[in-house]
Amino acid sequence: MLNTVKNNKSNLVKNLKKIVGDDNVLSSYEELYAYSTDSTNITNPDEIAQCIVFAENTQQVCEIIKYANEHSVAVVARAAGTNLCGACLPKAGGIIIDFAKMNKIIEINKDNLIAIVEPGVVIEDLQKEAELKDLYYPPDPSNLKVSMIGGSIGLSSGGPHTFKYGSTKDYVIGLEIVTAEGKIIHTGSVCSKDVTGYNLTQLFVGSEGTLGIITKAILRLIPKPEAKKVMLAYFDSLEDTSKTVNDIISNLITPSVIDLLDKNTLKTIESFYPSGLLVDKTAALLIEIDGFKSDLDNQYEKIIQICKNNNSSYIQTAKTTKEEEKIWIARRSSFGATAKLAPNVVTEDVVVPRENIVTLVKGIWDICKKYNLKTCIMGHIGDGNIHPNIALDLRNPDELNNFKNAKKELFELALSLNGRLSGEHGIGCEKSQFINNAIDPITLNYMKQMKQVFDPKNILNPGKIFI
Repeated sequence: MLNTVKNNKSNLVKNLKKIVGDDNVLSSYEELYAYSTDSTNITNPDEIAQCIVFAENTQQVCEIIKYANEHSVAVVARAAGTNLCGACLPKAGGIIIDFAKMNKIIEINKDNLIAIVEPGVVIEDLQKEAELKDLYYPPDPSNLKVSMIGGSIGLSSGGPHTFKYGSTKDYVIGLEIVTAEGKIIHTGSVCSKDVTGYNLTQLFVGSEGTLGIITKAILRLIPKPEAKKVMLAYFDSLEDTSKTVNDIISNLITPSVIDLLDKNTLKTIESFYPSGLLVDKTAALLIEIDGFKSDLDNQYEKIIQICKNNNSSYIQTAKTTKEEEKIWIARRSSFGATAKLAPNVVTEDVVVPRENIVTLVKGIWDICKKYNLKTCIMGHIGDGNIHPNIALDLRNPDELNNFKNAKKELFELALSLNGRLSGEHGIGCEKSQFINNAIDPITLNYMKQMKQVFDPKNILNPGKIFI
């Protein structure tokens, strides 16, 4: 564990106030506890920050990091704290740098198809600003109304539109980063093509703040699709559901979204947010297509026929923007709806090749039944990324133990199916104990060496990714 200055908190706070001003430093226990949590339900009261600092510009971040490096104090970069893997929990105490005040959209350039933003920009705000210029930023994690760009890049988050458009990593073309020594480096550029030197940009994307602190990002934008259609197709078997996805793809159709909702998810959403969902079906596919208006009807008719050929028992198509929004609200309510079932909800995130989806989902059902856990399964079936939302009471020792055993078996199942521990949520501290099973020792050793090169004192988000 990093040796931090826990015994001299007052001195730490005093020096940080000199850098950012009195109003930008929080140090009461209540404030520290609140900012030392995220969305994982795994907060440890003994592992809270010593102070919270709101940075307003890159130079302040540099000065904070220089001070922390000199005094061997841990530093955790925090955006909105909506992550689901414990990525911004202060495992070694120290300083949390909150980026809520670095929230400027510096530029949206239609000619170059780029946006330049600070890390505290909310993803939905960026999308809305881009759409004003008929541009589109596709990454859309379920918490996009509050999720910030910095955290999204740190975890390389995805979302429903990943199937067609790719995840965050496909849209980051340049970064401004403060190193563990408090120096500024720049990776990538505003050019759409750039193979000048190593591709350091992609090294930092998904690194969870363990290699450097992102203070600015250059993001790729694309033209906004002219039109879209949204539908829900219901099935009485998981096999028919999966075959429908494969048949859609083999017919050279690429929906912008193709998501799975299992029976428990449909029931739970309908109880929480009545949307007219059919709760007696085994599964449903939420399918969205987009593109030019002239081509949508052709895609739509082909998809409808494919669904019928695979025994879809009912298909709902949104006829208005309001009906589209209703379907999407229902889909994005899956986590909140599951929270009605128990005091806590834990959302897991595994990914397998699409051919193994049926085996994975059925395996998750069996595991949760074995350990008497309530689970609602949904996810991005088009790219093999499945999210079991598990409802339980973490205060109950038996339920907690059952969950730990189930989680271990879930990860073992995913890896046995040639899958990975995470498709979009990251590793953080929630999955770090399992990473040795997912990555071979030689590769893992090179990763640890890279961490040592960029952060020799291990002050940047210690305790994440690796044990």
